[in-house]
Amino acid sequence: MGRLPQHPRAGAAVSAVVVRGADAGIRIRLSAMMFLQYVVYGSWLVTMGTFMGQGLRFDGAQIGAVYGTPALAAIISPFFVGMIADRFFATERVLAALHLVGAALLLFATTQGDFGGFYGAMLAYTLCFMPTLALTNSLAFDHLGDPAREFPRVRVLGTIGWIVVGVVIGQLGVEATAVPLRIGAGVSVALALYCLTLPHTPPHNAGRALAMRDVLGLDALALLKDRSFLVFVLGSFLLCIPLQFYYAFANLFLNEVGMPAPARTMTLGQVSEIGFMVLMPWFLARLSVRWMLLVGMAAWVARYVLFAWGDPASAAWMLYLGIILHGVCYDFFFVTGQIYVDQRADVRIRAAAQGFIAFVTLGVGQFVGSWLSGVVVKAHERPAGPGIVPHDWHGIWLVPAAGAAVVLVLFAALFRPDGREAAPVALDERATAAA
Repeated sequence: MGRLPQHPRAGAAVSAVVVRGADAGIRIRLSAMMFLQYVVYGSWLVTMGTFMGQGLRFDGAQIGAVYGTPALAAIISPFFVGMIADRFFATERVLAALHLVGAALLLFATTQGDFGGFYGAMLAYTLCFMPTLALTNSLAFDHLGDPAREFPRVRVLGTIGWIVVGVVIGQLGVEATAVPLRIGAGVSVALALYCLTLPHTPPHNAGRALAMRDVLGLDALALLKDRSFLVFVLGSFLLCIPLQFYYAFANLFLNEVGMPAPARTMTLGQVSEIGFMVLMPWFLARLSVRWMLLVGMAAWVARYVLFAWGDPASAAWMLYLGIILHGVCYDFFFVTGQIYVDQRADVRIRAAAQGFIAFVTLGVGQFVGSWLSGVVVKAHERPAGPGIVPHDWHGIWLVPAAGAAVVLVLFAALFRPDGREAAPVALDERATAAA
């Protein structure tokens, strides 16, 4: 999450690149980059919980701790991107190096059978991988002639890549093994080599003095004087805590309760995400930002309630619906949140504001959520035995459902924006461009 990087154009060389951005060949190359980027991401993020729980026999607290490594990396990576990648080296070379080192670390993680070794390997890997999410966005922006219109068409290949790798892993039936991580390592090597063929993208801030307030987005703190923005920040942080239950444990849950091909089934969420992303401008033109955010929060509550009472034998529809709700859960909350920040922040601090929100949510919020979800799952372990599901998933899912419901009620009562941000958003390209 976070506003797509928009760097000042530096020099005629970069300007020339922007002109070439309208070329269809450039868009195809950038789309391939996004496809491979999210094949790597989807290969390990979705099924790693099942691998740790069933393959490595880690308990819930240990699984939650490992899922906290991407959040830690999201906190630390802005320092790397701000101090090194944007000042000293071309973006495509930084991406190649990060993916190549990341491939070795991800492969190394598959050789670790104890918690300490696996945790350390995944922390090192995510420190390499997480900066690449922002760097691929910034590289794409640099080479598109009309980013607001063209970027969604390029970025959607990333979602398709996520779907493809989920279907492949589901068909192979290897979710409880290290194979998905090895697939991710192999594709990382291919992506590293491919990055070297991408258009040259020189550092934008070469020679520019570094200020910590720029790296941390501290200029955005002035926005917290506005009550509605403060409530939005606190609500986003609090909601990201129950959200992490889904990202860390949904695949393990579906495997333990006997859902067929869970990794493949979970790609229905990404299909839903694409559909709702296409419809976002329509909804934004008719609903206020407040109502969009509330609907997104309510969808998270509904998802967890459906998971709590769903069963593959007697109520499979509840599980499928909980997965398909991902489009509403993600687009209505995260994308609308980005648009709200875009509305509230002055153009001079807009990038800082988006960076600050990403730090609060993807960083601190999801780190706390990873830890808490692990503690809750561990507390709901059951004694091993024939035919016994290893965890009380009904009790587990009621915890984030209750947490998200409390945040929803508080947010509905306290978030009262006025003026233009309380009105429906003009029907333009901003909604999809923020994705």
